[in-house]
Amino acid sequence: MLPMSRVPAAKRRRLSPPEADGAASPPSKDSSSNIVANASKWNLEQDYEQRPRKVKKQKENGKLPVRTADGWEAPAMAPEQEKREDDSDSFLGSGEDESAEQEAQLENEAVEEPKIPPRQQILEAKEELARIAGLVNEDPEEHIGALKTLAAIAASPNVTVRKLALMTQSAIYKDLIPGYRIRPLSEENMTEKVSKEVRKLRNFEQKLVSGYQAYIDNLAKLAKPNGPGKRASEQSSGLASVAITCACSMLLAVPHFNFRGDLLQILVGKLSTRHVDKDFVACRKTLEQLFREDEDGTASLEAVTMLTKMMKAKNYHFDESVLNTFLHLRLLSELSVKASYDSVDKPEEQDYAGKKIKQQREFRTKKLRKQMKENKKIAKEMEEADAVVSHEERDRMQSETLKMVFVAYFRILKARSQKLMGAVLEGLAKYAHLINQHFFGDILEALRDIISTAELWAAAAADDDDEENDEEEDEDDELPERNLTRESLLCVITAFALLQGQDVAKSASTLKLDLSFFITHLYRTLHAVSLNPDIEFSVNSLHLPDPNAPEAQTPTTNKVNVQTTIVLLIRSLSSVLLPPTALRAVPPLRIAAFCKQLMTIALQLPEKSCTAMLGLLTQVTKAHGRKVNALWITEERRGDGVFDALKPEIEGSNPFAGTVWEGELLRKHYSPTIRQAVVGVEKNVLDAR
Repeated sequence: MLPMSRVPAAKRRRLSPPEADGAASPPSKDSSSNIVANASKWNLEQDYEQRPRKVKKQKENGKLPVRTADGWEAPAMAPEQEKREDDSDSFLGSGEDESAEQEAQLENEAVEEPKIPPRQQILEAKEELARIAGLVNEDPEEHIGALKTLAAIAASPNVTVRKLALMTQSAIYKDLIPGYRIRPLSEENMTEKVSKEVRKLRNFEQKLVSGYQAYIDNLAKLAKPNGPGKRASEQSSGLASVAITCACSMLLAVPHFNFRGDLLQILVGKLSTRHVDKDFVACRKTLEQLFREDEDGTASLEAVTMLTKMMKAKNYHFDESVLNTFLHLRLLSELSVKASYDSVDKPEEQDYAGKKIKQQREFRTKKLRKQMKENKKIAKEMEEADAVVSHEERDRMQSETLKMVFVAYFRILKARSQKLMGAVLEGLAKYAHLINQHFFGDILEALRDIISTAELWAAAAADDDDEENDEEEDEDDELPERNLTRESLLCVITAFALLQGQDVAKSASTLKLDLSFFITHLYRTLHAVSLNPDIEFSVNSLHLPDPNAPEAQTPTTNKVNVQTTIVLLIRSLSSVLLPPTALRAVPPLRIAAFCKQLMTIALQLPEKSCTAMLGLLTQVTKAHGRKVNALWITEERRGDGVFDALKPEIEGSNPFAGTVWEGELLRKHYSPTIRQAVVGVEKNVLDAR
């Protein structure tokens, strides 16, 4: 039964509660004064009882009746559950107590969210990410607040949704980031009065920087996979891979923008591990591309500084390919100064012998001078706005980078790290012409020590009966196999590149370098190098390995310098036999001994290597034909005794006592190129008589 509501009479107003018997008294003038006196007679319980009450609503029964043994019966109606509203005007205040109890129960009980299938979550996330990306692309300044929504989606418990959000953020930030670096606003800039457009632009830039910083921090956190259990580790490793990929792409896309150091820290942290996987290779290739494309040198200097600190912190226990990234720096053709591990040479100013000639001054009016001064100031501001780096600033950056590279190389040489020695020699052979003269003595001493150690190792490896060496090899299985021949040739190339990279006139007068040790070592290794079956192969060449060779000798890492052994040998011989013009005081005995040995090893070399070796001999005989023509012409022989090809010293081999009979065999070679090369060598000798 529904409650009946009382309708008051028109233009009548009750000023006091009704009497006990329920009769209503007519209003009087003195009623207002009698309210307090009659308040004790009010029946409050009766008034509360006569108020309308709420009952539980029942849903409309839409079910059909059910037939039972007693007949047709209608199904029971379920009452609808509703929340009671708070009775704020209740005298007892029971509504507030009940609502407080309900809130306490809701806080204690866990609210169960509706479970959405993971597939549906991914579809919804894709639609939402596409919608947000479209809004930001349409009007970035208006919808810059959507970056927080993207960050919230990137915190989803679904791993796939997080990966999609990270990649979406990367694409959006690449489009939003301007071509300049955003500086933080100071307190004065925040309080000063600016136009509406400037205020809107500043708001956009600050929100962009804050969102980008949060994104980079999230990438740095996800790049370190951690979590218990196999499944958790797989999920964290997948997120780490996506985070590293995003960091690499952002570093290459916007290397000029804020928080570049944080991105480099992510990459360097990955390169500090010994485990080489696809993420490691991606980070290494990213740094190599950054070094090649860096024009001003600021990013390269920051990256090299971080790498050198990481190498020192790891005590030089890292992968060799990380050190080879230095070979991609733009220092070879652009840098004109020289440096070492502690100093950088400055370009010398030209000294004038007499009085400086006063330059003719062009007459300019006061107005013209003022206009030129303003134009110069505007041009300077435009260069700063366009981030144009001057040649002096770029040279300073690159010289500092070169100093940090030499710091890493010299520390590794001092530590004698065996697995990194080949990479260090590759780098020194490339940048040796940029080392200043004050550091030559220490470099040459380190190179001599490397060659002496390589000779001792080669002698120990040849002794199969030494059990102690076998035990040491078993202990050093973790170290990569060292190519001692390649390291020795790189040492020789580096030693001569130190001399050739300096000013020839100064080097001839001031430098007193004794390179006889390297020349003698190169002469002793000619026979062993010519018998190498892989002399024309590099580590990147496609060829089948020797099935009888041990597994430890199989190369596992790729070198950046892909020059073959024969190329390194010819470079070394060119440095010894064909020095610069001002330093061609090569004794005839040395040239004759090398020519005799080179003709002998040419018989053992493959076709391409033999052709290259005869081409080198052609240049040598053209430059020093009169010094060696006695080897081909017996009538001009000046030596006595017997030629000893196995003599370790050049002076004791007595080359002029022998004859170049190998040329007759090479004349009958199956290759026409080799036959023509032999004829060219003999023609130079005959022309020099």
